[in-house]
Amino acid sequence: MSGRLLGFEHAGIAVSDLDASIGFYCELLGLDLVLRKQMPRGSGELAFLETGNGQLELICPSPRVETPAPRLPDSSAGIRHLTFRFDDIDAVFARLVGAGVAVIEAPREAYNKEIVARVAFVADPDGIVIELAQR
Repeated sequence: MSGRLLGFEHAGIAVSDLDASIGFYCELLGLDLVLRKQMPRGSGELAFLETGNGQLELICPSPRVETPAPRLPDSSAGIRHLTFRFDDIDAVFARLVGAGVAVIEAPREAYNKEIVARVAFVADPDGIVIELAQR
């Protein structure tokens, strides 16, 4: 069948400090930096990070983003969080806490046990909610 889905490619997020975000996602969460380059016409810089089954695009516009990402109210449509799967979220959570990452919710049993066993929530350097999931 022509036009069939091959998989998830990437999600793009705006960040205020590309170095800080690359440090968070690569050094603390384990993503791999694939590409970092200037955007056309001096409009900023971007980086693509490999997750293992898709990529995360970090976009640092010029002039830089100055306000943190807002928390989306439950009554609003939009992206609420990015989720990354790990084999041991307790170990990842401890690493993040040790690095001073903002905690939203400590590891707990997931509400959707049919899909995920345990979850935790933290904030990236710009306040974007990151879910840690363990199946």
